[in-house]
Amino acid sequence: MADADANLSDAHTEMPSLRGRKAIITGGTTGIGRAIAILLASEGVKVFVCGRTPEHLDDALERIREVGEGDGINIDLTKQEDVDRFVEEGAEYLGGIDIAVINAGLPADGVGDTDVEKIRYIVDTNLTHMMTTTRRVVERMKPGGDILFIGSMSAVSRGPESTVYAATKTGVQAFAEALRKELAEKDIKVGNIEPGLVGTDMQLPEIPVEEQREMIEEAKMLRAEDIAAAAHFFLSQPRRTVVSLMRVEPRIKG
Repeated sequence: MADADANLSDAHTEMPSLRGRKAIITGGTTGIGRAIAILLASEGVKVFVCGRTPEHLDDALERIREVGEGDGINIDLTKQEDVDRFVEEGAEYLGGIDIAVINAGLPADGVGDTDVEKIRYIVDTNLTHMMTTTRRVVERMKPGGDILFIGSMSAVSRGPESTVYAATKTGVQAFAEALRKELAEKDIKVGNIEPGLVGTDMQLPEIPVEEQREMIEEAKMLRAEDIAAAAHFFLSQPRRTVVSLMRVEPRIKG
C-alpha cells in the first residue's frame, strides 16, 4: 500500500475545478450539446443553453436541473439578432461567461442534392454562427476563459456524400486554429473537438435509433456522453495547457 506521505508532486498535474464557472452552450438542448450541458452542470458549472425546439429545451432543462443549475432559450442561430440575444441573456443570467461551447450544427448532403437556400441555412448554422457567437463572447470574456468548438471528422474524411457539411466543418477547423493563436496572449484558450460517428438525432432517419444502439454496443458508434467527457478533459487542464484539437472516433470503423 502506498505511503500516505509519499511525494506525488511529479505524478499529477493541476486539474482545476470547474465548480462555480459559467458556460453558454449553443445547440445545448439535444445530442452532444445536451450531454455537455448535463455533465458540466453536474460538475458545478452554471449553464445557459439554446436550441430551436421548445420541447427539446424543456427536456434538456429538466435534466440539467436534476444535477445542477441552468437555463436557456429557443432561438434561430442563423439570425444575428438571436445570436446577440442569446449571448446577452446568457451573460446576464450567468453573471459573466467563463466558458463558451459552440456546438450547434445540422446535417447536410452533397451539394448536388441540396437546394441553394438550404445550403445558405446550413452554412449559417454550422459555420457563420460559430464565428458570430464567438465575436459576441470575446467582447465579454475575461482572461481565464475557454472557447470550445464541436467540429467533425468530416473535416478530415471529406466524403462525397456530405460535401456541404464537410465544407462547414473544415471552416470550423480553420477558424478554431487561427482563433487559438489570436486569443492566446489574452489567456483565452480555444480548442476543437472533432467527433466521428455519434449516436444522436442527426443520424435519423438514415440510422434508426435501434440500429444506433446496436452500433454503440459494437463500438462502431460513439455516445454523445463520450464527447462530453472529451469536453470535460479540455476544460480541466492547467492554464498553461491548451488541447487545441481532439479527434474522438469509434474504436471499430462501421
